[in-house]
Amino acid sequence: MPHAQRLSALILGVSLIIAAAVAGTLAGQAALSYRQMERTVTVKGLSEREYPADIVIWPIQFNVTGNELTQVYQDLAANTNRIVLFLTGAGVDSAEITPGSPSIIDKSAQAYGNSSGSEFRYTASQSVTVYSQDIQTVRDVMRHLSDLGRQGIVLTGEGYGSQTEYLFTRLNEIKPDMIEEATRNAREVAEKFAIDSGSDLGRIRTASQGQFSISPRDRNNPHIKKVRVVSTVEYYLSD
Repeated sequence: MPHAQRLSALILGVSLIIAAAVAGTLAGQAALSYRQMERTVTVKGLSEREYPADIVIWPIQFNVTGNELTQVYQDLAANTNRIVLFLTGAGVDSAEITPGSPSIIDKSAQAYGNSSGSEFRYTASQSVTVYSQDIQTVRDVMRHLSDLGRQGIVLTGEGYGSQTEYLFTRLNEIKPDMIEEATRNAREVAEKFAIDSGSDLGRIRTASQGQFSISPRDRNNPHIKKVRVVSTVEYYLSD
């Protein structure tokens, strides 16, 4: 090969080596920069508040027994009237009181049962339900429920259908403030982490809002509701 051609080939080879080295350096710097941009911290922000319930559902369930079906129905109607008078006399609005349909069991009609040892053929149950926004009045009336027992009404309160419910229905009104508070708390946590780690807090990479939960404050105060939400936010970090 002539000297000129060998020199040209040598120059070309050196140039390719230098170009590859430069390209590799640039690629490494780009990868390093990318990894730095991907430095993140994920934090959770909590908002938790207490609110009074705004609706109470109070079913008052009672039983009647007898051997004459007609008499059983009369006793059900009489007890229902006594309960309604008891409630309205204590300040509950009559429009908030709803008598339910009676449920009657005829023991002699049960193929698998033996009613010979039972004193009464019929066992009937019925409920009168209060649906009210006046929580305090209803709770005051509950304290005097034993007055119905002294009138001879057999009250039952063990079944699922006789449990009192307290509802909180204003969630949409408080959602924006609680979400804002949870997000603000998350940022405060992220800023503290950034300071402790010698970093600067960047923009939000991802954010998600958890489900709102509503639960009684405690077993003794079911009419006080604890509303809770957690927001999860991921922030970029930089040096």
